[in-house]
Amino acid sequence: MTQASKGTALVTGASSGIGAIYADRLAKRGYDLILVARNAERLSTLASKLTKETGRTIETVPADLGVKADLSRVEAILKSDRSIALLVNNAGFGGTAPLLGADVDKMQQMIELNVTALTRLTYAAVPGFVERGGGSIINIASIVAIGPEVLNGVYGGSKAYVLAFSQSLKHELADKNIQVQVVLPGATATEFWGIAGTPVEHLPTEIVMSADDMVDAALAGFDQGEFATIPALEDAELLKSYEAARQALLPNLSRSAPAKRYTAA
Repeated sequence: MTQASKGTALVTGASSGIGAIYADRLAKRGYDLILVARNAERLSTLASKLTKETGRTIETVPADLGVKADLSRVEAILKSDRSIALLVNNAGFGGTAPLLGADVDKMQQMIELNVTALTRLTYAAVPGFVERGGGSIINIASIVAIGPEVLNGVYGGSKAYVLAFSQSLKHELADKNIQVQVVLPGATATEFWGIAGTPVEHLPTEIVMSADDMVDAALAGFDQGEFATIPALEDAELLKSYEAARQALLPNLSRSAPAKRYTAA
């Protein structure tokens, strides 16, 4: 007997890698799914597999979120489908080349997907969550959000945006029964690396996590009510210290006079 639905989860970038694993895990948790990605054939194959395995209702939406018309179609779904209870903003791509070796047009496309699409989909979903009394958002960022020098700077900047945007959402929606989680994976064994310009086989094996382990850890963090989840981070106190330092800075960042070290002797 199929379990009662927990509502619908809309997952972007769902045809492979991290997104496909989220789809699998969420269907097994009792969510119906709306799967969004560019590759219609892969989406259809995944939907058939998960429907057979879980009995959940699964809709596929072939769409390129870097194309305005396609993005608008997905926004319309988020605004109109009252069953949607969870948005997983997973779609995105990265880069490993430095500024002097990168194509600025490709960097703009990265910003449009990693930043603009994620923002617009969140704006489409949140009013309905508020109206219906709750919902959840999972934004997939990266460890480069706090270490932008590790890879391409535009990629790091785009993921730093995801972290900052999620932080703001958590603050703004604190009394709206909306759970916000931002996930900061390290190197994960997916097609991401080949597309980014450095095949995953070229990375040290000790820093590469399987995509299954990454998603399972992220969902464990979600279940624990974490805001920021770094799947590889063993010592949670390090992240708490990082946030404590940020909070300590906040009341000291804006004053009527310059700091003494900047005034003339």
